[in-house]
Amino acid sequence: MTQNALPPQQRMQTGPRSFERPTFRQLFRRFPAAFSLIGITVLIYIAQELSILLLGDDLVIYFGAKINEAIYAGELWRFITPLFVHAGIWHIFVNMYSLYVLGPTVENFFSTPRMLVVYFFSGVTGVVFSLAFSPVSSVGASGAIFGLLGALGTFLFLHRESLGHTGRAYLRQIVIVALLNLGLGLAPNIDIWGHLGGLLAGCALAWFLGPRFQVSWFSNDEPAKLIEQRPWREVWPRTIPAATAIVLLAYLATLSPYAQ
Repeated sequence: MTQNALPPQQRMQTGPRSFERPTFRQLFRRFPAAFSLIGITVLIYIAQELSILLLGDDLVIYFGAKINEAIYAGELWRFITPLFVHAGIWHIFVNMYSLYVLGPTVENFFSTPRMLVVYFFSGVTGVVFSLAFSPVSSVGASGAIFGLLGALGTFLFLHRESLGHTGRAYLRQIVIVALLNLGLGLAPNIDIWGHLGGLLAGCALAWFLGPRFQVSWFSNDEPAKLIEQRPWREVWPRTIPAATAIVLLAYLATLSPYAQ
């Protein structure tokens, strides 16, 4: 990692440093949103399995999946609940591992509240795109995770000069991962529209209300720092027009022939 690629507000230092693996408690304190989302999603999946075991049917997926006819009939909670419902152990493993990899990185740069906004707004937008362009029922956090991917890619693009060679290399990796996952989304039983909607929303949210950092040197004797130029306390009112735009998209999606 180059000096300019260090996390925000952390001094850039040179020379060898000892590495100590952080405990789970330390990780949770640093990234509460990412690990809370993983925990909640896993608990809901356990409830799905218990429902099958005790009742013979997955009532969680029945009442929580994106089902176009149900949304059109007024069950608006289905714009959010699909983010926490999964179709099998492999499905939740892939999504939660992706959240484990991407979530802390986005939360580190974006802050906890801004990361949550990206996650939920992107996830809902993914459901909206799926409603508008796909008649098939779907579940999963993939749209929200693609939102994190798009937000991180946009952030790296906007800071490609400040973060140096490492940042640009990471950006290339993000683009490749996004293209590969979108390509895999063409396989059967994959909601490509949900993925695309989440990805586009994540890119737009990072551009509209994401952080902006600048490299600053306070003196020649001190290492440089990345200083936040657009803190969350100044940006959060922008979530209102962003949410309004998503609601408008949701309304337009209900007019699609697939939604009826």
